Amino acid sequence: MTMFMYKEQVIAVTNRKLCRDREAFLCQIKRICMNQPHAVILREKDLSESEYTALLFSVKKICEEHKVSCIAHTYTESALEVGCTKIHVPLAVLEANPEIAQKFEVTGVSTHSKEDAKKAQKLGASYVTAGHIFATTCKPGLEPRGTAFLKEVCDEVEIPVFAIGGMKTTRECVEEMRKLGASGICVMSECMKWI
Repeated sequence: MTMFMYKEQVIAVTNRKLCRDREAFLCQIKRICMNQPHAVILREKDLSESEYTALLFSVKKICEEHKVSCIAHTYTESALEVGCTKIHVPLAVLEANPEIAQKFEVTGVSTHSKEDAKKAQKLGASYVTAGHIFATTCKPGLEPRGTAFLKEVCDEVEIPVFAIGGMKTTRECVEEMRKLGASGICVMSECMKWI
């Protein structure tokens, strides 16, 4: 991949299943961080909490070496244990545990409607992801919500919105999402192939 000129508007979201093993995954995290995205979200929800904690420790260390923000996903206790000050959670988790927003410097929330985004903002979210915007292999068979949905979400909240789902790290994609009001994009499949 050529160095991405809009990297500060890209959040990389991990999927270790796209790598052959743990070592290859950590090498890919280094490659991602070398591209200097806005942040890396370690989204590995199928791991046990202890497995996630160990992986988060390693990923956070790589992120720190490259001065890239590391955002834990869902496992709040793991994040606190390794000193990760940023978390991303599903809206239902924040609704059930509103104190999360006070425990972390940054709290991101996944949203799928403008109502979700408004709830997340009210509960203290620092930013939301809105999706999925385009068709994506990560959500096979699910109809994308489209760009009109993204604009609705951006118009409803004052916190940053990151578009997710079928995003490409191209100037055209980022500019299109920003024209709709988004602060940037989240990429998963594409960032796991960055070299």
